Amino acid sequence: MILSNRNYFAPSWVFSSVNILIGTWILYIPHIKMKFALDDSQVGFALFFTAIGLLISIPFVPYLNKKLGVGRSTQIGILVLAVLFNLPLLAANYISLCGSLLLTGILSGFTSTSMNSLVSIIENRNNNNFMSAAHGFFSLGGFLGAGIGSFLILQFSNPSYHMLLMSSLVIVTNLFLSKNYSAIKEAPQSEHQEKTNIFKNINPVFGLSIIAFIIFFNEGAVEHWSNLFLFDMVQVTESQAGYGFVIFSLTMTLGRFLGDGVSRRLGSIKTMGAGLIIAAMAYLLILTADLFISVLGFGVLGLGISVIIPELFRMAGRSKQLSTSVAISVVSGIGFLGFLVGPVLLGFISNWSSLMMSYVFLLLLIITAFALVVFRLRSKYSASKTEITE
Repeated sequence: MILSNRNYFAPSWVFSSVNILIGTWILYIPHIKMKFALDDSQVGFALFFTAIGLLISIPFVPYLNKKLGVGRSTQIGILVLAVLFNLPLLAANYISLCGSLLLTGILSGFTSTSMNSLVSIIENRNNNNFMSAAHGFFSLGGFLGAGIGSFLILQFSNPSYHMLLMSSLVIVTNLFLSKNYSAIKEAPQSEHQEKTNIFKNINPVFGLSIIAFIIFFNEGAVEHWSNLFLFDMVQVTESQAGYGFVIFSLTMTLGRFLGDGVSRRLGSIKTMGAGLIIAAMAYLLILTADLFISVLGFGVLGLGISVIIPELFRMAGRSKQLSTSVAISVVSGIGFLGFLVGPVLLGFISNWSSLMMSYVFLLLLIITAFALVVFRLRSKYSASKTEITE
């Protein structure tokens, strides 16, 4: 359905495009680490500027979406983001690296919020859900970026040439496809949809938001640190270091495209519970620090957590206290903050203790998410209800 209809494929390709850029960038984090002779804490601190950029962007996204239109915002966001992702690999020193990551973070937050809002608006207008599939395209983008990149990395003497090639691909394809959504705008607000402080909107979906934060935290950590885990802990070559993220992205993609069918059979709570159990088992495999078993573990992890975020969005959309768009915006916003904070915190944990301990911490977060599903959400939600009230 998505591949044959540009009205759905075009916004879904934005999701892929964002992660193509990220997937290509993460391949070169070991290169950046060696180039500037950084320790793990310094790498984490540099990545923290991406999170700061996201926080800076949050207050301005609703205004820009209203001013430009959510479709135009998405179009501008992905095109500018593709340009900015070239800057970190061109950085001449550590300060310019941090500055370039700050700019990348600002546009990442703007683009991600805009594209999720765009999909939500299209869903509501057409009464046709494809949010889960759109996130499947996000995972597909990571597989394309890191998977193809693992082969291309050997073909480029200069990493910036590789990034320039991928960013050019993103720019050209999105210029062609964006005409299918660039004119879409949000519907005018009704009187009862008054502007409220985002913190007042958290309480009805607080449990969902915390779980989203944890899952996105894990996704961001794996994207930025899986290659360093294999490089440092398993001691593989630089070209092999991307294997973990490649298989993680592949199984994440497959899980999200198949997740709707699983959810229909098991329901949201059981689907998330099963996924988190699988994810916990995956970390036990990863922590063996054996190349084959650890890479297998990353694959199992992608399969386990692939279904969580789409289910959280589905449940958020059933909130009685909030409209679907507001509930999803809050959950996705807090979740994406975890995506950016995760790599930073893991860097500090790794520098304080070890990279192995960082992955133990990720396992503990998965166990925490499972406890929230079992003890908080299960009592608030059942398959027979049409909404969730926390």
